[in-house]
Amino acid sequence: MSNSKTVILNYGALCIAMNVVLGTIISAMKIPLLFLDTIGTVLMAVIFGPWWGALTGLLTNVVLGVTTSPTAFFFGLVNVAIAIVVGFMARKFYFTKWYIALITGILLSIIAPLIGTPIAVAVFGGLDGSGMDVIVLWMRTAGESIFASTFISRITGNFVDKIITCLLVMFIIGKLPMFKKIYKGKHRHAA
Repeated sequence: MSNSKTVILNYGALCIAMNVVLGTIISAMKIPLLFLDTIGTVLMAVIFGPWWGALTGLLTNVVLGVTTSPTAFFFGLVNVAIAIVVGFMARKFYFTKWYIALITGILLSIIAPLIGTPIAVAVFGGLDGSGMDVIVLWMRTAGESIFASTFISRITGNFVDKIITCLLVMFIIGKLPMFKKIYKGKHRHAA
């Protein structure tokens, strides 16, 4: 195995750990509208591209599926989609610009619920035990469909979470020398 693959695999393991640990801590703290469970996926996709990011995201859900809840396996597709969007945005645009991170976060806040809502409805009936269930139940009593209720609750949470996640990754890439050096070496096009 070449040295570059070893570096990529080590960063991948670090990013999986970031997803699991930060996601677990934020979930335990019950911070509303914030999850940070895809920050490692986003970081990996920015630095090494969409496919390494997708593998990181998928393996994160495998780890969570084995260690916390088997239903995490189903949401691996969301993590893969996040990595692909971020990876291609980072290839096309310079991800250390705040407006690129913001636009990417907004895109993710729409794409992730579009993929995650049908999974949540099929697996949980729309309720997943998070604080967002209040919004789902409130909208259901107001006469909305289970899909619309679940989607609106998810897009609300994702809007805050994905934008903060992308801005944090932008900050990490721009400020930490170890990431900055790798990213500058991989970046092909600066807009």
